[in-house]
Amino acid sequence: MINNAIPLRIAGVGYSVPKAVVTNEDLTKLYDTSDEWIYTRTGIKERRMVSGDESAFELGVDAAKNALAKSDIKADDIELIIVATSAPSQLYPAMGCRIQAELGIPNNIPAFDITAACTGLIYALSIARGFIASGMYKNILIVATDNNSKLLDWSDRSCSILFGDGAGAMVVTASEDGVDDIISIDIKSDGSIGNIIEFNLAGKNCPLVEPNTEKPQFITMNGKEVYRFVARVLPEYVEQLVANAGMKNEDIDYLIPHQANLRIIQAVQERLGYSEDKVITNIERFGNTSAASIPLALVESVEQGKVKLGSTAILTGFGAGMTWGGAIVRLREGIC
Repeated sequence: MINNAIPLRIAGVGYSVPKAVVTNEDLTKLYDTSDEWIYTRTGIKERRMVSGDESAFELGVDAAKNALAKSDIKADDIELIIVATSAPSQLYPAMGCRIQAELGIPNNIPAFDITAACTGLIYALSIARGFIASGMYKNILIVATDNNSKLLDWSDRSCSILFGDGAGAMVVTASEDGVDDIISIDIKSDGSIGNIIEFNLAGKNCPLVEPNTEKPQFITMNGKEVYRFVARVLPEYVEQLVANAGMKNEDIDYLIPHQANLRIIQAVQERLGYSEDKVITNIERFGNTSAASIPLALVESVEQGKVKLGSTAILTGFGAGMTWGGAIVRLREGIC
């Protein structure tokens, strides 16, 4: 923690999802499966997917506009853009630069992308906090957007049934009332087990050298190992996050986890002893939307009255890398 650090305020949160809905029943046209088989293993009934030329870029722009509309900050006043994306429509130009241009944000501000998979929102929030705490920037736009449906092997039932597309965004700014909305934040990784979730880019060696061995160019995942990792790491991690903040479980109103798989979330919930109304899920309707899942679950649950603002929540993510992280945040009135 930086001495005399400037506190951060979460000014606005928004999300965006594609219009196209793919149900479990729809997937029976591709696989020998059923709605019951998919739902009992994942908790998913349907997911949204990009269609035609639609991509993570359009979703990210829309989510950013929604977050800006909820904040008291204009696009012209944004000083930095951080985009968390592991499934962008293109590697460069960076999504952050494209969103900057599309929103008409003045030139010469920095914009960049980070890759932390499903933990991307937490990583980006941690980076933004450091910039604001140091006084380097005041108003920062964070966008978490992915179109995983374009990176799946649609002959692989085990992986393709899990993912949906979506985007979430946050506008954060220097707090003027002295209250820090980030009570505690922490990010971690363990690259030694990174191979349990992979996505390889296409590419060939120069014809003057020995040809490379081509690898599958779609998302691969060892679901059992992911489950074991999360069930082993996340409950203790959340408990330590709360303890390090000098808080107790009863001080936390909501746990808003990455929406990876309902069975994983329920295992973590059981280990923590949290009541069902305290743990926020919407995976049934959206599937795993990667880095977008936390802001999507937050805003939608506020819209539905499941989360009351003026509360305290744990946001926690885990994903490829392997990465994980958590933030205990204050959810002020009016942010979404």
